[in-house]
Amino acid sequence: MARDECPFQVIGSDRPVGPILISVPHAGREYPPELAGLCRHPLEALVGLEDRFADLLIDDAVAGGTSAVVARRARAWIDLNRDPREIDPGMVAFSLDPGRAILSIKVRGGLGLVPRRLPALGELWNRRLIVAEIQARLDGVHAPYHRTVALLLAAMRRDHGHAVLIDCHSMPALPRDAAGRAIDIVVGDRFGRSADDDIVDCALMAAEAHGLRAVRNAPYAGGYTLDRHGNRRAGVHAIQLEFARALYLDGVGQPVLTGLDRCRSLLADVARRLSALLSRQTGLPVAAE
Repeated sequence: MARDECPFQVIGSDRPVGPILISVPHAGREYPPELAGLCRHPLEALVGLEDRFADLLIDDAVAGGTSAVVARRARAWIDLNRDPREIDPGMVAFSLDPGRAILSIKVRGGLGLVPRRLPALGELWNRRLIVAEIQARLDGVHAPYHRTVALLLAAMRRDHGHAVLIDCHSMPALPRDAAGRAIDIVVGDRFGRSADDDIVDCALMAAEAHGLRAVRNAPYAGGYTLDRHGNRRAGVHAIQLEFARALYLDGVGQPVLTGLDRCRSLLADVARRLSALLSRQTGLPVAAE
């Protein structure tokens, strides 16, 4: 597949120089032409599914030597942060095998492997899909994306003894905490399953050092990406980093430079701190940035 046809992009070295990898699964803005015939609404309405411009948050980290895997294909086509079995049976033209579907909370809320509905729009599609259509999206986008993430993490693990995946997302405004403060960052680790505590603490402390209010796992603990790639016993850790969109977008969803700079600086700092932390644990030198 030609690089410009690939539904995702690897940014940085194919042989990463450090132990940190960033993934951005929900910021894709490429909408295949087939969606226009399937969608009940103008394609512009599907922007509500995006982690709008979250891919712009990684620039400083990448400039510092961190590699990234960034989705180009829109989430409306297939959700890269869902298990391949998180399929809503109501979206499929024929019955699924009983073991094929996982009716998770996300699926029941309309946000499964192929999103079904949005609160502001209702149902998204004007017909049901056949299994072969879903499988083609899995084979063409989902599987190669996660295979690439896995290969890069394995290379980091071999070269550095450890690896950390930062799965980068953005979130709508959350209710304020008990002290009335806005929550800016949520660090998810699948309630301790996908990363060691010191990895999570490092990210939380970085956010606080940048003057941002950060919490752990509430309400976003991470999804399939962390389940798939986090393996603490093997020295591969995975965390989800959710940025409040109000930090870097204006009221109509366009980037604000000062906010972008602040979020970019934070993400780069998280990558630097985690790299240093892993270096201390393994005794291996940190790559120059």
